[in-house]
Amino acid sequence: MDQTIFDPIDAYCERLGPGLWAEPLNAVTNLAFLVAALFCARRLGHPPAPLGMALVVVLAAIGVGSGLFHTFANGLTALLDVLAIAAFIFVYVFAVNRHVLGWPRGWAWASMLALAPYLAVATTGFAALPGFDISAAYWSVAALIALYGVTLWQRRPGFARGLLIGATILSLSITARSVDLSLCAAWPRGTHFLWHVLNAVMLGWMIETYRRAVPPAPLAAAPPRG
Repeated sequence: MDQTIFDPIDAYCERLGPGLWAEPLNAVTNLAFLVAALFCARRLGHPPAPLGMALVVVLAAIGVGSGLFHTFANGLTALLDVLAIAAFIFVYVFAVNRHVLGWPRGWAWASMLALAPYLAVATTGFAALPGFDISAAYWSVAALIALYGVTLWQRRPGFARGLLIGATILSLSITARSVDLSLCAAWPRGTHFLWHVLNAVMLGWMIETYRRAVPPAPLAAAPPRG
């Protein structure tokens, strides 16, 4: 029988059956994304950095999407999870190029659209490397963040340092995701929950790094008196 998007998925150590609460640790740790989103929302300032609130909303959506996937584990919730993550990546790249680097709007849109072929090629490359194939798509994102950091080191050292820290946290997070199934016998709970916690920290850090790098909005001129 052909599979449908509603058929259950069993892809992690912790899940031993199709039940709603079959991955309690993987499910609960998605609250970390909501905590990170709340923290970032309180840090955005007034007026908030351009697209800052959009990034916060997408961060919260990642927590919701991942939470649904680790409770109602099927193809549909997996798609929602992936789409939320992809939305964050695309919005973040546009926001950085437009509001941190000051690119014209058209170039910023073009750079965002260029992400799709980059991710396709980079993911294929990582998939061919032993040990990287399990999380090849995510390694391509870590590589992109690191590339931005290295490229901007001379021009924007503070921002570049923040990006490289983010790439480092993401690399640790991806490692936790990648070794999950290989550790099932020794650690039945697996390590996927660390992917959630570290990712929440990393995404919150990336929003904070962006917030600090955006030039402050000019103060409105005081109205004439009298």
